[in-house]
Amino acid sequence: MKTSKILALAAFSLLTAQSNAQQTKILTADKHNEYGLVYTLPTTNLEIEVTAKRTVNVAGPFYQYAKKFIGTDKVIKEDSESWVITGVKVRPYGVADNSEQYLMQLKQGALTSICVDENGMLLAINKEVSGNNGGSESTLSTGPSGIDNININEYLQYVDEDFIASQSSAKKAQMLAESLMEIRDAKISLTRGTAETMPTDGKQLELMLNSLSHQEQVLTGAFLGVSESETVSRTFTFTPTGDGRTVLFRMSDFAGFVGADDYSGDPVYITVKTTRKGELPKDAKGEEKKLPKDAVIYNIPGAAEIAVTSSGKTFYEKELEIAQFGVKFGLAPTLFSAKKERSFAEFNPVTGGLKEIGEYGGE
Repeated sequence: MKTSKILALAAFSLLTAQSNAQQTKILTADKHNEYGLVYTLPTTNLEIEVTAKRTVNVAGPFYQYAKKFIGTDKVIKEDSESWVITGVKVRPYGVADNSEQYLMQLKQGALTSICVDENGMLLAINKEVSGNNGGSESTLSTGPSGIDNININEYLQYVDEDFIASQSSAKKAQMLAESLMEIRDAKISLTRGTAETMPTDGKQLELMLNSLSHQEQVLTGAFLGVSESETVSRTFTFTPTGDGRTVLFRMSDFAGFVGADDYSGDPVYITVKTTRKGELPKDAKGEEKKLPKDAVIYNIPGAAEIAVTSSGKTFYEKELEIAQFGVKFGLAPTLFSAKKERSFAEFNPVTGGLKEIGEYGGE
């Protein structure tokens, strides 16, 4: 027996995500590196996950007879496909920027270490932290989709030789309608317990009703048509470089997600609008502080409003901190190398900003 649904999805899309926790390492100053520790600051990238509902409509071969034999003209008259965006998620993450590489110069005997990710991006000083930067690298593996294999002609499994021999579409429609009524009558007889041959137990009854329901659905689909939907996700990456609007991708009713330069689809835009520029810290007099000598450089990030839109509809809008919209400042290296009251610092792996600074509790 087949399942009770005529067109159950035969496959699904498998989303696999690599862990966003990266390998980290601790670097210490010694003679080998001339007591200098090299580190990199991040650029903020955006990972944009877009979810869309794909709907495929397939017309039934006898849709023109639906009003006469089924009693409705609400039918699918032609095959079609549509894609509608249902959700957008944006996750910022940091990527080591090799153009923002710095040296922390220390003296011999300094008990200072830095924690960096696998690409040398600074995560902490005198503290070990994980490399989770808030982003994830996602890929979508798409297998065969049941929605692409709708069998509108499955009703042929339930017709007889007279149906096959008939040359009249109207006659065939009438025979299908009669078969449909017989199926419905059989279901009623089973549920009322008046069928000539009743099942021996509840499980057998369930199987018989499921089989009849499936046949009813298949024959009805020959008149009304079949509509099936599935959810599809794609992940895009984007690096904000300044204010403006960019076509992230296009959405086509024929092919779904297509490239930004494929004009078969409607453009989906990502818009960046700076809301805050990073500013240097000020002293008690309101004047900008000077950079300490041999400073440990870090980011003071700015912020921007990020919006994802299409055809006048906004799917995402939020203010996010962005490293590249900020300024560079620094901490005095003596904070971390003093033999007494040594400090630690932790930095935001997405923006390179200072998350925390405090007294070092290690030996």
